[in-house]
Amino acid sequence: MKSAVPPQSITTHTRRDFLIKSAALAGAALPLGQFAHGAPDAPRKGGRIAMINSEYRFKSHAYHFGRRFMEGYEREGFHHQPSQSVVRMFNDKHPASDLSAADAKRFHFEQCGSVADALGGKGKVDVDAVLLVIEHGDYPANEFGQILYPRHEKFMEIVAVFEAAGRAVPVFVDKALSYDHRKAKEMVETARRMKFGLMAGSSLPVTWRRPELELPLGTSIKEGLVAFGYDRSLSEVYFFHALETLQCMMERRTGGETGVRRVTMLTGDDVWKAGDEGRWSWALLDAALGRNPSTNTGTARENVTAPEAILVEYADGTRGAALNLVEQVVDFTFAGRIEGRDAPVSTLFELPGIGRFFDTLVWNLEKFLASGQPPYPVERTLLTSTMLDFAVHSRKAKGAPQVSEFLDVRYQAPADSGYVRGRITRDP
Repeated sequence: MKSAVPPQSITTHTRRDFLIKSAALAGAALPLGQFAHGAPDAPRKGGRIAMINSEYRFKSHAYHFGRRFMEGYEREGFHHQPSQSVVRMFNDKHPASDLSAADAKRFHFEQCGSVADALGGKGKVDVDAVLLVIEHGDYPANEFGQILYPRHEKFMEIVAVFEAAGRAVPVFVDKALSYDHRKAKEMVETARRMKFGLMAGSSLPVTWRRPELELPLGTSIKEGLVAFGYDRSLSEVYFFHALETLQCMMERRTGGETGVRRVTMLTGDDVWKAGDEGRWSWALLDAALGRNPSTNTGTARENVTAPEAILVEYADGTRGAALNLVEQVVDFTFAGRIEGRDAPVSTLFELPGIGRFFDTLVWNLEKFLASGQPPYPVERTLLTSTMLDFAVHSRKAKGAPQVSEFLDVRYQAPADSGYVRGRITRDP
């Protein structure tokens, strides 16, 4: 048996540590909001981007991604302008608040009536990358509470254009690959077959962490828990973020990601009962809530009227849990139990401002578009998409555990998980 990672080897810094170390190194103004260990901007090749969106309006995901490539964003306290630019856009929906016409004039991109036209026209691909941002918009939901976003369908339209043109370029899929695990797997397998880079997922794994916690690869983590609190009517939407938060920590355990044995979703008193039975850890919940600036006074058991929990049993015996505790907390926090350590490790995944956390995802996206290689494996999002699909089926089945070969997703995490270090804003 491998020994546990020594406590001192786990990278965790407080804001005070960061200030002291940075001042000692720089002896002057402190670097702000460091990305990827504060590496300076490297020369980056340009790129023509086609955006395939559900809808483009103020504060939609497409708006947040698009505007950052058009206007730039703040990085390390200064304006950063990506070298890539949006040249065409297709929107599946056009609400009254649509901004695409106004922004097309302002930022000089072309509005298109089809996916094919956005990629270059009949039998042609003249862009260097595609952003598939199918989030928000008037789409139906099924009996499991899943919004039927057509990510897979639009992805396959993109692939059809690639095949006709004989040229494929990197594709980014915002959030989950698909609400359906079979469709999600087909998307990953298609990218492998056609040999183009595929990146997907949430901003949670790369947003700021307080304290800055990076578990080294091979950490003997035995159990992890994420606590958060968001609208239960949209719990499927927010549980995806919670599973991405959980997975970006759990994938760093000894042996890497070896897949999931079963997934269970519980609601109401069954959540508290599972905690009492040791199926998830009250001690880890206390550690996670203790790290959370939005934690309510009183206990979760007293305050939360309708708790929800997804329990994950990994193939190697490790356990994970994500709890939606609306009346108790808002922000996402993680706590984990590591072999050989008495106290849990924990951190807050900070989500500042009106979408400022998109800065962190766009920075990683820039690296992907420049290289064609995702900074972290798409298999992570394949697994979280799959876990979420089976979780909501478990909820519909009144908490019956879900077992499937589709949960057997294996991969190795990157040495650097890509989250942003440092402060969010510059000093006044």
